Amino acid sequence: MEPSVEAIRRLEGELDEFRDRHARLAAEFDNYRKRVVRENQVLVERAQAALAIKVLDVLDDLDRILDNMDETTPAESLREAIELVDRKLRKELESAGLERLDPAGTPFDPTLHEAVATTPSLDAAQDDHVSATFQAGYKFKGALIRPARVQVFSDQGHG
Repeated sequence: MEPSVEAIRRLEGELDEFRDRHARLAAEFDNYRKRVVRENQVLVERAQAALAIKVLDVLDDLDRILDNMDETTPAESLREAIELVDRKLRKELESAGLERLDPAGTPFDPTLHEAVATTPSLDAAQDDHVSATFQAGYKFKGALIRPARVQVFSDQGHG
């Protein structure tokens, strides 16, 4: 039995309603997605600005050192001033989530360290341990952003 014309019209009307509702929901979702992207961008920019503000204080300190420095400034005074600025900058970066990795003396970990040299070990217990750090590594909020470049004790090829 053929559906009645009335049933077909009713179903077509419902289909049009569903299509309209679907189009509205798709548009609302697209607007939501665009808003979230904009809001995330604003949050990223605010976080970058907050870090820049903290670093500006360190830059001001460097400017003061340079402004007050001349050929008669004792090297020891410059060294002390630079060390103070270095500590201040590291403190600000650490408070933002930066963690310095200096693995000398610890077991070599290829997920955190990049071995750039080896040196013979005097004791088997030293094998596969970091003997020296050539360049510190860094994590940012727990994620590795630069591996430490290290020298590793190794007895390979010896004994």
